[in-house]
Amino acid sequence: MEKKKIISVHGITKVFDMGAVKVHALRGVDLDIYEGEFTAIMGPSGSGKSTFMNILGCLDLPTSGDYFLDGVDVRTLTRDQLAHLRNRKIGFVFQTFNLLARTSALENVELPLFYNREIRKKERLERAMESLKMVGLERWADHLPNQLSGGQQQRVAIARALVNNPVIMLADEPTGNLDTRTSFEVMEIFQNLNNRGITIGLVTHEADISKFAYRNVIFRDGRIHQEIAVKNRKIATDELAKLPAEDDFIEEQEVL
Repeated sequence: MEKKKIISVHGITKVFDMGAVKVHALRGVDLDIYEGEFTAIMGPSGSGKSTFMNILGCLDLPTSGDYFLDGVDVRTLTRDQLAHLRNRKIGFVFQTFNLLARTSALENVELPLFYNREIRKKERLERAMESLKMVGLERWADHLPNQLSGGQQQRVAIARALVNNPVIMLADEPTGNLDTRTSFEVMEIFQNLNNRGITIGLVTHEADISKFAYRNVIFRDGRIHQEIAVKNRKIATDELAKLPAEDDFIEEQEVL
């Protein structure tokens, strides 16, 4: 039985009109992402990967081409319909976390549910707490972001992305501000979620992070230059086990 297409784009272009100059950010991109896949999108600065991610996330529209998200023709939607689709179908994780500073972890996770009038307060709280449990942070539900480590803040952001049961999670450089151990811990969460059947699209410029995915899509000059099935895929749990214990690392730093 063929898997369901979550994302299907054909002939996508994006041109930015800068007055006297037109910048061709995307030049005819074709890509399908199927249910349950874990895909890493890569490429150097200016390759078009960030522009493509914005289009996938319905934060921007292509200049031309077709984009279907979970069977919905995105280019036919109004701005309000796009916002509704984005909230119901996509979970976003950003490099900078984008958490509200004066709001608890639980309340941050709840936020996407406030746009759904069908969900009452009790259900909001239950779903938000369940999402925090999925990332191992239920004990920190009442903590503010400044009371959490960078890795914990990113876990809150992942829980927030999960709370609406999206058809796909889109993560934009989610380990960009994190150290090696914390990056691997975040990738362990993504792999665990993917093992549960959650579809993940991840933008990264880090080659070692891309090896945690099943497929790498490499952009160059506004086009997909190469698609690679990852060989010898890294398992985050195994990579974490290879790292020195945190106490040992602290002792090494003190000796240095």
